[in-house]
Amino acid sequence: MKVLLAASPDRPATASILNEVRRIVAKHAEIVAELDADSAALSSNLAFERMVAVGGDGTLIAQVRRILDRGVPLIGVNSGRLGFLAEFDPESLESQAQSIFGPNPLVRQRLVMDVVVKRKDSTVVFHGISINDAVVTAGMPFRMIELQLGFSNEPGPDVAGDGVIVASPVGSTAYSVSAGGPIVHPDVEALIVTPICPHSLGFRPIVVPSHLDISIRVVRANEGTTLVLDGQTNVRLAVGDTVQVGRHQSMARLIGNPEVTYWQQLLSKMRWAAPPSYRDRGV
Repeated sequence: MKVLLAASPDRPATASILNEVRRIVAKHAEIVAELDADSAALSSNLAFERMVAVGGDGTLIAQVRRILDRGVPLIGVNSGRLGFLAEFDPESLESQAQSIFGPNPLVRQRLVMDVVVKRKDSTVVFHGISINDAVVTAGMPFRMIELQLGFSNEPGPDVAGDGVIVASPVGSTAYSVSAGGPIVHPDVEALIVTPICPHSLGFRPIVVPSHLDISIRVVRANEGTTLVLDGQTNVRLAVGDTVQVGRHQSMARLIGNPEVTYWQQLLSKMRWAAPPSYRDRGV
């Protein structure tokens, strides 16, 4: 079993567990290379059967983008703050190592979004992918912007506000839920459209089938109006630009921890439906 290890060793939280992760992986597989998770180029000639990403959810998402076209399963070892997607720590990595590096690991298939930006004359100026969300945000000087939505060539509503989020089910627990969007189970084939501070009493988030193509045309913009993918890739937008978001043909392949369920993650990591902390008055 050939394994590629990706980490950011200059981050103290990652450095503190990196040697332990190396030791565990080396007991069960061959580490063919170790890359900086933030910047190192990935050679097309490098062959590997698993990738281990050490870091937070952002690190894991960046590595999905790197290796999506290879179809290689990815293991996330959490050293970040939340670890919603990176399901392993060094202890669970060691206890599950035989399964992870064996022939039949638990692989969770996750929807990925394909994102295109076109100018007014239909010239494509950007093509990328997103795992969590594609966000059109107002930007500096933070005046209200106007966007026109469409769904597979059917006209949708106009949005006036601070922007709009198109999220995958995986990304439904990220920025979208903070903006009032619903939590969608990652096995559901859907996309979520969530407005950001809409100047409307009636615009609510909507869940649509993943086969629809969502278009966002910029009607009014600020100097800083930007498309942001997963909080990591930025594309400046102007009036007349159109952002098109749809389902990517490939799925992300994340190796899951069989000791952890999605519902446990919602309860422990997201504090789903946690009651208020009532003070005991002895009654």
